[in-house]
Amino acid sequence: MRMMKLSLLSLAIAGTTLSHAAFATEDFSNLLTQGKPILDARYRYEHVDQDNALKHANAQTLRTRVGFQSGKWYGLSALVEADNVSRIGDAAYNSTRNGQAEYAVVADPDGSEINQALLRYEHALGSAVLGRQRITLDNQRFVGGVAWRQNEQTYDGVLGQLKPLAGLTLSYAYIDNINSIFGPGDNRFDTAANPANIEGHSHLLNAQYQFSPQLTATAYQYLLGLDNLTGASQSSKTTGLRLTGAVAGVTYALEYAQQSEYADNPLDLDSDYYLAELGYTLKGVALKAGYEVLGGGSGPGNRAFQTPLATKHAFQGWADLFLLTPADGIEDAYIGATLPLLGGSLQAWYHEFRAEQGSSRYGQEIDLSYAHPIPGVKGLVGLAKYASYDADEFAVDTDKLWLQLQYSY
Repeated sequence: MRMMKLSLLSLAIAGTTLSHAAFATEDFSNLLTQGKPILDARYRYEHVDQDNALKHANAQTLRTRVGFQSGKWYGLSALVEADNVSRIGDAAYNSTRNGQAEYAVVADPDGSEINQALLRYEHALGSAVLGRQRITLDNQRFVGGVAWRQNEQTYDGVLGQLKPLAGLTLSYAYIDNINSIFGPGDNRFDTAANPANIEGHSHLLNAQYQFSPQLTATAYQYLLGLDNLTGASQSSKTTGLRLTGAVAGVTYALEYAQQSEYADNPLDLDSDYYLAELGYTLKGVALKAGYEVLGGGSGPGNRAFQTPLATKHAFQGWADLFLLTPADGIEDAYIGATLPLLGGSLQAWYHEFRAEQGSSRYGQEIDLSYAHPIPGVKGLVGLAKYASYDADEFAVDTDKLWLQLQYSY
């Protein structure tokens, strides 16, 4: 309640900067007449084949999203959208909520939930958002929406962004609940490893300044108090600096972060994150290579560098074998390309995984995808996607195949 009062007060203060003339020009009906409906439907078939005792998973799911984005009235607007995820056919997979533990996991539980419900105020100097919302910061390595899964990860809280100077964006978010991909919650199969709602008090601070096209610097500190996630051992303070830009046609990203314990985390955390990435586009083919390190920790328990709120599917391979960083950390050397092909987009990636501590070779992974608009139906896109992880000293051989159709209005 205190958070809501402060947020509404900030909106009111910002609103006083509007001139009397501006108030004479806007109509309250703009909220409806200038609004837009939201309609999105995504069908997916997912197959998982792992070299272990689990049965192969075959999941067919349909995610339907409906909602309404209002127009603006003196910078104020509202948005509401609801999601339903429904199984099609047999439940031959472990959704983490259906009790089918003999199958491999496809983390898309059935159910309906409010995905977003928010009030937004926008001003020339920034914005404020109050309610259930999508929050994505930078490349989503630490805070993202996990939009790949059928049930998106959204956040209950307040997000404020201030742009006092050209090129400078200051962001702050307070979060008291995270609606994870494992929801909606029914308490039947909730565990500390996959709660439907992650409770706690988190603060996200992010300051980004674009000096020039050659250099954008982002400094951040993420204070995550995650009360019911794996015994609070992922509650952490992450402080870092990210540099991005393009020089002579070569894009780059350099990043360093340090992680320590926060809130009620019983573990002593002291681990580091490193990233070095280069990209170049040649005749329409976007090439990229990088080296990412999530450091391991010392002492009992898993004290490695963790990213509990990240859009993890976008990193360390699409097979999702490293959603939780191993205790010895991980080094990921990768190379890939994205190219236009026959009116669509083809991606190919190769990853080599090793332990950050010790000499273990975890394994290798190949990822391929092809997306293409469906002719004759505006907003309809087809996708075929494949991931193959070849295990050495971590996990087991894993193959995943996805076939998807998505319509967005």
